[in-house]
Amino acid sequence: MASEETYEARLTHVEQEVRLARSDAAAARVLAQRCDRDVESFGDKLAVQKTLIEAVRETQVTHGQTLTEHGHQLKSLTAEVREGFARQAVGQAQITALLDRIIDNKY
Repeated sequence: MASEETYEARLTHVEQEVRLARSDAAAARVLAQRCDRDVESFGDKLAVQKTLIEAVRETQVTHGQTLTEHGHQLKSLTAEVREGFARQAVGQAQITALLDRIIDNKY
């Protein structure tokens, strides 16, 4: 009889262990599913970030081209301004020479 009670106790213990194992397995499945969702969500966020970075790069390239064009325009305008000042200086020198002549003739 003692050995029957021992078997009964052992069987009860094994049944409890099986229940715990099934419970742990169910919890592990839930965690695995959550991990899958988290990884999928992380992948989605990464894709969005990649798209944003590519858009920023495209904008920077466009801005760089615009700045280059503006630089060329600025050089051209600077040359025009210098040419204009040079002409003005020549004109002023001619006016000064004429005024000097007028003053010299009167005095």
